[in-house]
Amino acid sequence: MFDWLDVRAGAREKAGLRRRLVPRSADPEVLDLAGNDYLGLARDPRVVAAAEAAARRWGAGSTGSRLVTGTVDAHAELERDLADFCGVESALVFSSGYLANLGTLSALGGPGTLMVADEYDHASLIDGLRLSRSDRLRVAHRDVTAVAAALRDRSRRRALVVTDSVFSVDGDLAPLAELAAVCREHAAGLVIDDAHGLGVLGPGGRGGPAAAGIAGRPDVVVTATLSKSLGSQGGVVLGPARVVRHLVETARSFIFDTGLAPASVGAAAEALAVLRREPELADRVRASARSLAERLRAAGLDAAEPAGAVVSVRAPSAAEAVGWAARCAEAGVAVGCFRPPSVPDHVSRLRLTARSDLTARELDRVAAVLVAAAPARAARPIAT
Repeated sequence: MFDWLDVRAGAREKAGLRRRLVPRSADPEVLDLAGNDYLGLARDPRVVAAAEAAARRWGAGSTGSRLVTGTVDAHAELERDLADFCGVESALVFSSGYLANLGTLSALGGPGTLMVADEYDHASLIDGLRLSRSDRLRVAHRDVTAVAAALRDRSRRRALVVTDSVFSVDGDLAPLAELAAVCREHAAGLVIDDAHGLGVLGPGGRGGPAAAGIAGRPDVVVTATLSKSLGSQGGVVLGPARVVRHLVETARSFIFDTGLAPASVGAAAEALAVLRREPELADRVRASARSLAERLRAAGLDAAEPAGAVVSVRAPSAAEAVGWAARCAEAGVAVGCFRPPSVPDHVSRLRLTARSDLTARELDRVAAVLVAAAPARAARPIAT
């Protein structure tokens, strides 16, 4: 029955696309630029202590779905704090950012709805589009004109535009203000995945919509994760109260999923409190990313200009990207490796994620390791 799996596995191996589970080291000597701990809060003693306190009070697990026994006071408090911080009416915490996207799009879509999505949108958004049973149209990356044409010419009454705020592939920024204007002109909603923006962009890290001046608008819905800047686990939907109410009653990935564990809720709440007290963390991570990209470009590598914390460095091929990342790991620097189908344009990349706590010496070390480990062809621009 499963012999065909071996054939597929062999093809992936030949193409340099095999994936392996590699446990993350707890060794502090390993410089981690592969994870998403943008503000360095995952190991912050205050955040860890809050997770421990929540687990001691409420137990190791939430014991059930949010609508049964899975909601504790800490969930409601975190939702109020997130809504207040991001400048929206209401918030709803899911057990992951992936499930927040699935639940939002499947609940807001359906027959009679057109969803227009950027071709570089995250996989969770694409899967949400598929589950929504809506008419779907993917447009060229950051192409506001194409979005406007799709909304203008649509035959469906309802429409949603779906985009990342900071795209996870190259770390570039969506034209959020322009998209919001087009949506208002054509009576459409805008759904923004701010996974890479919350804690990094906007005043005090309030996110991409706040940076674009569209946070809290009645036709804007934002999803985000608690596992990046807030160093914890889980996802959240932020927006109008009637949208959140609709999700509580109809989003299957909320209704039928076990609630986020109390320890993760406590950790995220404390991380958010730290960010409120130390808003300069957001400025630091952006400065760190820009400085890293400048070092890499000065060394001749093809590094994109980062809008947030993500620094993308193009590789000549999938196999060479894998080897490059492995040599960096051997030198004590962990970096991400993105290959098809994770990247939609068939260009493999190393993805480095900056942190607010990186020092100038560490940035120098990262650049030196990447240059020393680079394939011979990596310094030449790679055509898409």
